Amino acid sequence: MGIAAAVAGTAMSLAACGSSSAQKDVKITILQGKVESNKQFKQIAKQYEKTHPHVKIEVTSIGGGTDYDPVLKTRISSGNAPTIFSLAGPADLKQFKNYAADLSDTKAAKNAEKGTTSAVSEGGKTYGLPFNVEGYGYVYNKTVFKKAGIDPKSLTTVAKLQAAVEKIDSEKDQLGIKGVFAMPGKETWTMSDHLLNLYLAPEYDNNAMKLYNSKTLNFSRNQEMKQMLDLQKKYSVQPVMQLDYSAQVNQDFSQGKVAMIQQGDWIYPTVESVDKKFAQNDVGMIPIPVKGEEGKLPVGTSLYWAVNKRKSTAEQKAAKDFLDWLYTSKAGKKDVVNKLHFVPAYKGYSNMKMPDALTQVVYDYSKQGKTTGWVFPAYTGTSWDPDVAQPNLQKYLSGKQAWDKTVTNMKTGWAKQQSSK
Repeated sequence: MGIAAAVAGTAMSLAACGSSSAQKDVKITILQGKVESNKQFKQIAKQYEKTHPHVKIEVTSIGGGTDYDPVLKTRISSGNAPTIFSLAGPADLKQFKNYAADLSDTKAAKNAEKGTTSAVSEGGKTYGLPFNVEGYGYVYNKTVFKKAGIDPKSLTTVAKLQAAVEKIDSEKDQLGIKGVFAMPGKETWTMSDHLLNLYLAPEYDNNAMKLYNSKTLNFSRNQEMKQMLDLQKKYSVQPVMQLDYSAQVNQDFSQGKVAMIQQGDWIYPTVESVDKKFAQNDVGMIPIPVKGEEGKLPVGTSLYWAVNKRKSTAEQKAAKDFLDWLYTSKAGKKDVVNKLHFVPAYKGYSNMKMPDALTQVVYDYSKQGKTTGWVFPAYTGTSWDPDVAQPNLQKYLSGKQAWDKTVTNMKTGWAKQQSSK
């Protein structure tokens, strides 16, 4: 789950540079849900057109305050369906499967790292190609930790983390910070997707499809999640219920006002835009400690490319060719790493260095096999996430509901949703 902060502007048509009577021109339209990469995707499309003059590419990016799925549905129902669109996981695949082409024969699919397409594969067919792999944890301020005399990599247990948090809090005036954390109570996905995932993944073997097909939500480790929520809230810049992504990342963390935040490698471009020197020298990331999963970073894929099988054969081929070029060609791979700042979900990148400290952390943990999976794609795209999980977690965080009631509502809501599948 990269993470958007705003809605992209209107679609920008990137005209081809020339044509030839020997080959027919083809236009492909892309509607994608990673709005923070909107500018970069448009630059890449323009670059592709220069070397493929018979192809025109139009890119539109949706995110932030606008939900992606309703926009895609509207485009489809109005007869303006895109050639390439985004899938967020199995729920999206079920919803849009009638439009998704089998991509198993693409070069990209054959080069995808093991397990990266499982959430969008069915019956031996692959319907989505991963954008990238991402990782999240506690993104920390190196200078603050150094001044406090704490090695962040030593914080492998909840007890060690809590002791470090209490020490930093007791010295926050000397350290020049407002709080240990900046917890964005307004951004419910940080709790319902990323934090909750840490305590659900071990119960479902780190497999999103296993959770997606489960009639019940075990959530036996809910007390561990409560402990981490409470820790972040108690030692956060206040009031947490008024903090959003911008306040957390742009204002508090990027301006050195807190020691750490729960976020992922996708925030690096934002931090860099606020303070390039700080981003390059003072940013690191460590796993959030989970019993039995110590020293492991949660790494996964939040978005996949799909190709519209209802488009012409020529348009589908052009779309597949573009995606193959992006992830397997020398020029495309450079763009994936250096322009998009993506940790690749494909083979063939072993000789490439990641462009920033956070993507390097994700890449290193992945290569060392020190990772846990993402199961939250099992419920992003379902009604349970926005209608049950998120509001109940917010009620608890705001002090309006007991934790036991929150857990009961989440488990009951899941069972109700799954029984009606």
